[in-house]
Amino acid sequence: MKLRRLFAVALFLAACWAGPAFAKPGVEDAPLKDWAVGILAADWRDSEGAPIDAFENARRDLARGFADVGFNPDNISHMSLRPRELGGFSLRSEEVFSAFGELAAKAPAGCLFYFTSHGVPEGMVLGTEGLISPRKLNGLISQWCGQRPTVVVVSACFSGVFVPELAAPNRLVMTAARPDRSSFGCGAGMIYPVFDQCVLDSLPGADDFVHLSNMTRRCVAMEERQQRLWPPSEPQSDLGADVEDLLVFLDFERSAP
Repeated sequence: MKLRRLFAVALFLAACWAGPAFAKPGVEDAPLKDWAVGILAADWRDSEGAPIDAFENARRDLARGFADVGFNPDNISHMSLRPRELGGFSLRSEEVFSAFGELAAKAPAGCLFYFTSHGVPEGMVLGTEGLISPRKLNGLISQWCGQRPTVVVVSACFSGVFVPELAAPNRLVMTAARPDRSSFGCGAGMIYPVFDQCVLDSLPGADDFVHLSNMTRRCVAMEERQQRLWPPSEPQSDLGADVEDLLVFLDFERSAP
């Protein structure tokens, strides 16, 4: 049992002596099945412009991974900007973002948006459309989910640049790297980017979003040491004060064996 759960039990027992029992704050108002999950593979090329599969593999298997821990598959949308002739959807970012907004409107409890792509210090690559800046992404997420509990994951080089703009009291923000560091695993022959691989590896053992964030950071550090990748990417996170208790107690679910 995790330390925070032991602490919660202690609070519960103390409250039993003094008055009403301690309740998990807000969990019943935001069950996982009523969350919207939007996943975008926003590029499909390596640094030389050749097609790669890492981002496609990640968006597909992340959708499956989040469904496996309790999110409703009907509320999960995973899309790609990869051209149809290369096995993708031939969508424009405007179409994806419109779909994410419609999805969020149907799932009232909260939002999870996950973006995997290349990145530069100014923002994240949107295929051949250029870049999306931290300010633009913040505006979109605010439009889609408003003040509801929101988790935003940006898996890209230099993605820490998104943290100051995306950070908010109602959000957990996770990024694959510091604002001045590359992330790894986006080249030819890679199955997943390293950060996405670590999210996938951590999901089955994570209890909640905060635990997932911590496990993923440890996994990335270990993988980079083992593969001798340097300098370390140092994934970043920011947990808003308004959702700290909610996201600790909003447990992931496990299917019966």
